[in-house]
Amino acid sequence: MLFIAEIGLNHNGNFSLAYEMIKQAKQAGADIAKFQLGWRCKEGEINNITPDILRKLKQWCDFFEIEFMVSIITPEAYEMVREIDFKTYKIASRTLKDDLPLVKRIVAEGKDTIVSLGMWDGANLPFTNDNVKYLWCKSKYPTEPWDLLDFPKDFRSGRFSGYSDHSIGIELPLLAITRGAKIIEKHFTLDKSDTTIRDHALSATPEEFSTMVRLGRDIFKKILLGI
Repeated sequence: MLFIAEIGLNHNGNFSLAYEMIKQAKQAGADIAKFQLGWRCKEGEINNITPDILRKLKQWCDFFEIEFMVSIITPEAYEMVREIDFKTYKIASRTLKDDLPLVKRIVAEGKDTIVSLGMWDGANLPFTNDNVKYLWCKSKYPTEPWDLLDFPKDFRSGRFSGYSDHSIGIELPLLAITRGAKIIEKHFTLDKSDTTIRDHALSATPEEFSTMVRLGRDIFKKILLGI
């Protein structure tokens, strides 16, 4: 089981807060702390991650022994992150839709790559490369129950390795695990009442994330035992 804490833009442009969020994501049981690179990133915008800030985020993740990850949004973000030592690329649904040539360049590099398919409307998967894993998701914020009529019945079929969640609460990630999901990505916040950006409301607090991880890992173990 792999749990990704999507910090994203929930640092509100305060990168000292990002330090605390990385720390609490680790304490909540997350395997990966993930940020977004190349989105709302101009000078003065909320997610202006410079090369120096990017290095600090990676150093903080190393310090707390949690894997560092970013969603690559633009070619400039791709070039910036290549200067950092990291394990896995993340491709957001938006990038897959808006810049497929960029995604092809990333996939061709051969490094492990996780791709969200929320905006992909092709009949087939975009890549069949062995280094690519796919997450099912709905690019709706928040995702509501009636948006999920096509929620996968079985993640073990091989099409999707996991689920990227934009719903309120932790029930849907847990449901995905009962259906065989091995990767869960969930937005992470220290304050769900924060109205700086919309993502806070659909995120999990450290307490919620910890509960999701504890229950999710227990469910996954029982599935492996064939219970």
